[in-house]
Amino acid sequence: MRDILKRFLPPAGRPSASVAIVGDAPLGRIGSLEVRLARDSAEIALAQELRFRVFCEEMGACRQRAAEMDERDADRFDEVCDHLLVTDLHAGGEVVGTYRLLRQEAAGQAGGFYSSDEFELEGLVARHPTMRFLELGRSCVLPRYRSKRTIELLWQGIWAYVCRHRVSVMTGCASFPGTVPAIHAQALSFLAHNCRPQPEWDVRAVESRYQTMDLMPSEALDTRAALASMPPLIKGYLRLGARVGDGCVIDHDFGTTDVFIILPVSAIAERYINHYGAEAQRFAA
Repeated sequence: MRDILKRFLPPAGRPSASVAIVGDAPLGRIGSLEVRLARDSAEIALAQELRFRVFCEEMGACRQRAAEMDERDADRFDEVCDHLLVTDLHAGGEVVGTYRLLRQEAAGQAGGFYSSDEFELEGLVARHPTMRFLELGRSCVLPRYRSKRTIELLWQGIWAYVCRHRVSVMTGCASFPGTVPAIHAQALSFLAHNCRPQPEWDVRAVESRYQTMDLMPSEALDTRAALASMPPLIKGYLRLGARVGDGCVIDHDFGTTDVFIILPVSAIAERYINHYGAEAQRFAA
């Protein structure tokens, strides 16, 4: 198991570079794809429309509210968030991928973090008063663009943003499909046994929504099957060095089972910092 884990949980590294982001400059480009921040409310609306297409139409989320949503996935957090966009320049600048970024100071304007309805994030923030937190969420990509290069671009943009705002810790919910945790017993149990943080970084699901992830004893786990069944986004976080909080939460609105991701920037593997940092510098002012 330890040898397999090394593929997904790299050794710690420390960032040293800073990146300047000016105006609406692109944060990266691969082929016809470009990543940047949304520039105005119209572009935020494009991100919301993309989220609706993926979450509601493709994944079947928000069925009860879909008729009221005007073909946009939107909430009160959108106004205070930054929105990372991947656009296809060969398709007229179509928005094909997005990530929502909520900085700690902006979360105060919205009354807290989005994830706080599911996990006790405020306790983690209070234990680390000198650190700056960034919540990542609403990640989605159109089906035909779900490739390694699109994910590379999104993370290149996130790294530039993290450096620009001197973020110390990235957090957020990541999801398994469906509302029956037992279906994902292998993967959830793997996370519970192998991917938990040190106590000072731990976050627990709120008591009223807590569901155990420890569904199987460690000796019964098939590690390869657990990793193979894990959503790509969660595996990507693990590769970077992320850990997972205590308990999962069922999100009936989105039809998912959510876990909480904790990723201190100081824990990101050096090879990823070198990769994303070098690429981000190419597009820095």
